[in-house]
Amino acid sequence: MSKKVAFIGLGVMGYPMAGHLASAGHTVSVFNRTKAKAQKWAAEHKGTACDTPREAASGADIVMMCVGNDDDIRSVVYGDDGVLSGIAKGAILVDHTTASAIIAHELAKECADKNVGFVDAPVSGGQAGAENGALAIMCGGDQKTFDAVSDTLAAYGKNIALIGDTGAGQLTKMVNQICIAGLVQALAEGVNFAQAANLDVEKVMGVVGGGAAQSWQLNNRYETMAKDEFDFGFAVDWMRKDLSIVLNEARNNGASVPVTAMVDQYYADVQKMGGNRWDTSSLIARLKKFG
Repeated sequence: MSKKVAFIGLGVMGYPMAGHLASAGHTVSVFNRTKAKAQKWAAEHKGTACDTPREAASGADIVMMCVGNDDDIRSVVYGDDGVLSGIAKGAILVDHTTASAIIAHELAKECADKNVGFVDAPVSGGQAGAENGALAIMCGGDQKTFDAVSDTLAAYGKNIALIGDTGAGQLTKMVNQICIAGLVQALAEGVNFAQAANLDVEKVMGVVGGGAAQSWQLNNRYETMAKDEFDFGFAVDWMRKDLSIVLNEARNNGASVPVTAMVDQYYADVQKMGGNRWDTSSLIARLKKFG
């Protein structure tokens, strides 16, 4: 069923996600800090570009957000021009930002005080997943609110799941980033080892990728890793932001994440090499430089 939807944040993820909502027949209003980008989106998708988050949220059944971090969330949600100043009672706020579980609980309380539903719903699948409408969406909240938004999320989500109560979506995204960090470092070591041994990397990965070593990272990143090409995915700066959230949460809950902490420092080395905007597979460049 067609809904009136607002989308806040038109970055590499939000721009195509909002586009899928428009293609699905929803009436979409957008806000982006760079106004020209919102105007461009509106022209492409026959939507409405708004001057403030409040204006975008006004009259919307569902408001989606996909911004940078906790502080960015607060900047678009609170204040006279914020989402919560414009959103109607009975509407639902869905936060796709990868952020802390702390901000998820904070937003849930603020929304409840205004009789607004809330779902924390970070995504995985990268820019390609957003463009292809094939994201994994991990959600936290109550069942009734999740059920009310799940069909709308299907415009850009392939695997959508309610994991648990508020914050469970963000915690699940942390698990996702923990797994990716270890996998990418292991893949970098494997590709580097194969090259050092003068093996044909394509043949090697063709064999091991059909066995127990298979992973999305291997299937999609070994070739570009071997060519030292790092412009195909999630940026190192973004990964370090996400890993800082993971490490902070691990300090709070007592979980041991030694590999994640180590890989975080490896990404710090990549940043020192000037690789802030390289994708996460650039760990192999650090390995070749520092061993």
